[in-house]
Amino acid sequence: MDRKLFILHEIYGVNTFIKDQALIFQEPNTDIECIALYPNNKVFSYAQEEEAYAYFMNEVGFDAPLETLTKQLMIAIQQYQEVIVIGFSIGATLAWRLSILPLHRVICVYGSRIRQYLDVKPSCPTLVLLPSLEKSFDIHAIKQKLDHIPFVQSIQFAGEHGFIDYYQPAFHQESALAAQRCIKNFL
Repeated sequence: MDRKLFILHEIYGVNTFIKDQALIFQEPNTDIECIALYPNNKVFSYAQEEEAYAYFMNEVGFDAPLETLTKQLMIAIQQYQEVIVIGFSIGATLAWRLSILPLHRVICVYGSRIRQYLDVKPSCPTLVLLPSLEKSFDIHAIKQKLDHIPFVQSIQFAGEHGFIDYYQPAFHQESALAAQRCIKNFL
């Protein structure tokens, strides 16, 4: 089977965690590409969270990358039997918005801004992994809405935004392991 897996990063850029994810999903007959949304592969430290968020919102945003990402994905769809997108945080929101394309699977890990795009109707099986706690909105209300959208499976895990990322203070080991198993099963 020929498979292409695209990984979309959090606000920090293609950092060690994102590169580690590429290694976790590496298997024969699968090409993996970590998409850098920032020019010159810019990476922020976790201590620069506010700066990274401001940079993403002011310099990139949730609209501008869609055209380029769509082109990349459409080319891959012609070259591979399966094209999959996995996104984390901001990358998850972008992955959600790209789920309308004829992809094989989409996985969105704590994409809190998905709440702004609940009108999206995925055309492929889409897995949305959510934390049990979000600071700025009611995560349970979003899950209820997601549960009524065709092709969408949403699962909540104990912890906060960032619970899978073992480099972040929000890391929740039990939830991270369960979420990784869930992703592998979904693939």
